[in-house]
Amino acid sequence: MIAALLAMSTTTTQAAPPELKREFRAAWVATVANIDYPTKPGLSVDQMKSEMVAILDKCAELKMNAIIFQVRPHADALYKSSYEPWSYYLTGKQGQAPSGGFDPLAFTIAEARKRGIQVHAWFNPYRADHPSHKSELTKDNIAVTRPDLVKPYGTFKWMIPTAKEVQDRSYNVFMEVATKYDVDGIHIDDYFYPYPVTTDGKKVDFPDAEFYASYLQSEGRLSKSDWRRKGVDDFVLRVHEGLKRDAPHVQFGISPFGIYRPGIPEGIKAGIDQYDELYADALKWYELGWCDYMSPQLYWPIAQTPQAFPVLLKWWSQSNKKQIHLWPGQYTSRTNPADGNWKATEVTDQIELVRKDRGSTGTIHFSMKAIQNNWNGIADALKKSYSETAIVPESPWMKSPNPGTVEAVMDKKMPPSLRFSAPNPKGVGLFVLQDSTNRAVTTGEPGAIQLVRDANSTVFIRIMDRVGKLGQFKAFTGYRLSAQAIER
Repeated sequence: MIAALLAMSTTTTQAAPPELKREFRAAWVATVANIDYPTKPGLSVDQMKSEMVAILDKCAELKMNAIIFQVRPHADALYKSSYEPWSYYLTGKQGQAPSGGFDPLAFTIAEARKRGIQVHAWFNPYRADHPSHKSELTKDNIAVTRPDLVKPYGTFKWMIPTAKEVQDRSYNVFMEVATKYDVDGIHIDDYFYPYPVTTDGKKVDFPDAEFYASYLQSEGRLSKSDWRRKGVDDFVLRVHEGLKRDAPHVQFGISPFGIYRPGIPEGIKAGIDQYDELYADALKWYELGWCDYMSPQLYWPIAQTPQAFPVLLKWWSQSNKKQIHLWPGQYTSRTNPADGNWKATEVTDQIELVRKDRGSTGTIHFSMKAIQNNWNGIADALKKSYSETAIVPESPWMKSPNPGTVEAVMDKKMPPSLRFSAPNPKGVGLFVLQDSTNRAVTTGEPGAIQLVRDANSTVFIRIMDRVGKLGQFKAFTGYRLSAQAIER
């Protein structure tokens, strides 16, 4: 169903559709530790479906246009994987499939497309286990099949990022989803090498010494830090090149820690050194265009001097040499009164700063729970901030299957309706319907929508392809969009 609650237009007929706003409006839907979805392990399939529908309905209500859905929390899967066991966070037992063949990723994609919402599949490439996981590891878990490639570090288990077998496995996991599921993006977060663990005030080195020793024995010459960074670089570039070759319409997004290095830019005085502690050279990937969008986690308030949001935003924007998308991450969950207790205006003021910045075209909220719970009125504030329908920004450097020109047929019986489809459905990102006053409806599916006769209005319909390019429109004079939903 499409929420298109539209009032009567009194404007004159236009020759072309009004210009649509372009803005990426997304939220991370975290599954690790059941942060956002599902709310606990062991729910029925109907309950899990209902919870995802509620998430997507809330996004549609607020005119958001994407979710970043965590499908691999740690060497497991929220979809039918050829490589990983089913996630504990679904059934309460790792390796146990949901009943009835339920596939959360496939279901989410289908429901999101009805609402005109993109789905980006979010992966952790190296985490092998998490303390919130309470069941036994399955026999096919990499920590069991290849314990030589998995090491405990702090309260987690981690795969060795430089190991070829680890990189091969994660790459195959990513590409299986990109080629077998109708996702709009592949997304990785800030966990490359893990955040440093300390004991008695001293930093504990990540346990990959034997792998580095083997590298040196094979006449390697890089320092350990450079060797670690090269391992992460090689994986990021491989994913980038693989997607461009095998799934060229699927965006590759990265959301690194929001500070590149302390002291960069000037005035940023504190924070993890992601270059020399997480061994992630995010600036290099950004400047070389190894991803389609960068979403640095700018999780600090506007007025917090050591890590000021506007200072970091400006630096990331000015570093965008390849003019890929910059969609900063926002710590929207800090509106939780039990946590950061941010006012909702902190989040919406950050959105306004991004809108004023020429190098960025949207944001991603962490996480969906804050919006659903309306902590400190954040959902109400976003509804005002997102009052105008927006479609995602175009990615002209990417390739989409050609959807063809929209096919639309008017049924003039009362109430009148417009039925629409595409010659090549695989190329459809959205069907976009507007009337003369720029009231807009989007959906990823063919269908029909009821209209209202209005001599002063025109309804326009066209297709946006998988990389955001709008096609030729067809116009139907004497009608406006109604409040009715698409007929199924």
